[in-house]
Amino acid sequence: MPFLDTRHKKKSFTLTTLLLSAVLLLLFYIGLTYLDPPIEKGIAINFGTTDFGSGKVQPKEKIRQEPRQVQPKPVQETPPPAQPQASAPNEPVEKVLTSDDEETIKINQEKEAKRKAEEAAKKAKAEAERIANEKKAAEERKRREQENKKRSVDALIGGIGKSDGTTTGSEGDDSRQGDKGDPRGNPYATSYYGAPGTGSGGGGYGLNGRSLVSKGAVRQECNEEGRVVVEIKVDRSGRVVEAKPGVRGSTNTAPCLLEPAKKTALSYRWNLDSKAPSKQTGFIVINFKLGQ
Repeated sequence: MPFLDTRHKKKSFTLTTLLLSAVLLLLFYIGLTYLDPPIEKGIAINFGTTDFGSGKVQPKEKIRQEPRQVQPKPVQETPPPAQPQASAPNEPVEKVLTSDDEETIKINQEKEAKRKAEEAAKKAKAEAERIANEKKAAEERKRREQENKKRSVDALIGGIGKSDGTTTGSEGDDSRQGDKGDPRGNPYATSYYGAPGTGSGGGGYGLNGRSLVSKGAVRQECNEEGRVVVEIKVDRSGRVVEAKPGVRGSTNTAPCLLEPAKKTALSYRWNLDSKAPSKQTGFIVINFKLGQ
């Protein structure tokens, strides 16, 4: 079987040969450099054969050393003993006062103690101011979080909360005024108790003072999922006379979900109430799932 039997093999062999040649040329010119002999590192010292010497001519061989001549030490003459001198009478030594006497030391200690007390007072004051500022900032953050939470809840229920923090509405099943429920809950939920959930059930409604008598369900014609909130108006007989799907709180406003949501809302019926408004406003929450 021939080695280069196809055009592709010949082209590959030629390309490989050129690449290897180029690599060898590069290695020949820029690679594998070395020094012969290698560079030595250390401290160079002078050549010599003794631990002493003088002059500027460097001998190349070991020099002959002359014997050292011992010079006689000079004889030191002993001086005659000194005659005793008559000692002068003791004179009173004047005591020199310095700044380090007891009174000065006490004054310096008092100044140092006063300086340390002032520094400690300044540090304590600065620490108290820092703690007060942190406490004030924490209270401000808490107040802002509460305001933001209230605005979010007000936005979900149609913006009944105003900038002054007051409202004229009241909702719940008790006899006292107030907005019964949980700030973390769903304003369209029908239960006032329990932990707030995700709202993944089939649906819910909100209509003050009215009880649901019957409801229907219209299936979607597309494969979508999400929550559609429908604003409804109910007459005294309990019939839904108007339905507006896709209002605030909806998570999917696809047209194929809005139409069945509207038809579903129109099928709801509430109890008869002759004292109710002619058109009472409420909400119906419809949760669509895939395949439903």
